[in-house]
Amino acid sequence: MTPPTPAPTGRRERKKAATRQALADAALNLFLARGYDQVTLHEIAEAADVSTTTLLKHFPSKEALVFDEDADQEAALVAAVHDRTSGTSIPQALCAHVKHVRLRAAGTGPRYTDFFNLVTATPALSDYAHRMWMRHQDALAHAIAHDAGLLPGDPRSAALARFALETSALAHRSENPELAVDAAFELLEHGWKATASHRPGTGHSSPRPVA
Repeated sequence: MTPPTPAPTGRRERKKAATRQALADAALNLFLARGYDQVTLHEIAEAADVSTTTLLKHFPSKEALVFDEDADQEAALVAAVHDRTSGTSIPQALCAHVKHVRLRAAGTGPRYTDFFNLVTATPALSDYAHRMWMRHQDALAHAIAHDAGLLPGDPRSAALARFALETSALAHRSENPELAVDAAFELLEHGWKATASHRPGTGHSSPRPVA
């Protein structure tokens, strides 16, 4: 969901920011009222009282009108690793973060709930949101490596970042999204060997977390 644009200092910058916000607001209002696929770029531009050319200068695609938070998403993912509470593992912290920002529309009011439902019900928006989400893989991998005292580019950090982010797509294909995320992160936390030891009749003891 496109957040309010911070107030810029110069007159030209303020005008650009106001136009961008007006376009984002007009798009969301139309999408919520009529459905994403039923609204054209021309209609959005008209609602914001600008030309379609001006719209495309601010937003390169129809999907981009809905999402304008790449930097915020990346910062929040990195913070989930670096600012986690003592005793919380990186997979545990990322599990909680994924469930909060990708599966729940809690604590942000009915308008965000409507936006959340719009994205979930619209394949074009869901796919675009996922592509945006996965762009943060390198930054997350770097944060994980730094926190764990590993070299940048460590393949284990890259793998954890990749699989942690992909749990979002897994959840949205599941009948029980939160259970799917919990199961995926349990595997990331403990590894397949520990998971397999849970099989009935194996005689194995309870698994222990892998350091």
